[in-house]
Amino acid sequence: MSHLVAPSLLSADFLNLEREINMVNHSQADWIHLDIMDGVFVPNLTIGFPVLERIRDISRKPMDVHLMIVDPGRYIDRFAATGASILTVHYEACTHLNRTIHHIKSTGMKAGVALNPHSPVSLLEEVLSIVDMVLIMSVNPGFGAQKFIPSTYQKIRKLSEMRDKSPNPFQIEVDGGVNLQNAPKLIEAGVDVLVAGNTVFFSDSPEKTIRKLKNL
Repeated sequence: MSHLVAPSLLSADFLNLEREINMVNHSQADWIHLDIMDGVFVPNLTIGFPVLERIRDISRKPMDVHLMIVDPGRYIDRFAATGASILTVHYEACTHLNRTIHHIKSTGMKAGVALNPHSPVSLLEEVLSIVDMVLIMSVNPGFGAQKFIPSTYQKIRKLSEMRDKSPNPFQIEVDGGVNLQNAPKLIEAGVDVLVAGNTVFFSDSPEKTIRKLKNL
């Protein structure tokens, strides 16, 4: 399967958000990646439901929603109502991860689980049979424009090996410091979905950059 590209709106120009989303609409991007932060789980705040609902109204790409919040189970139904296609929660934020995954899937959304850089992929062994996607954070979550953590490659290889032994062909997504230089190596390691923020939105031609990422 060809890899997917999901531009991260965290790096977009929020004063011209509709313009940025329309650029993604017209690009070869597969998804639009949306980071939801609460200022508690991570030291930053981003968008809430009113903005997410407006994004839903104008985006023609599936919304890949990444929750960096405490107690994400409280909001699953509401995120489903906003039109999210994929909802990813952090292993580190879920006391009852199995229950949370089943709740997400019961709403019709695909369920993803994210791991912080310090968390080994072995922690997910008991849920890999039911998840649709695993998101590997290649930076410490909370801010854009961080440097890629090199040990991510080996982490992805280990997860890919676990997938090979699983009856469930879940997708592997990577987020943080992804660029045109490291993306080929990430794909080779087993990544299916590239999340790119600054690389896309801070480039001279974001739509062209998306095309380059897609055609690696």
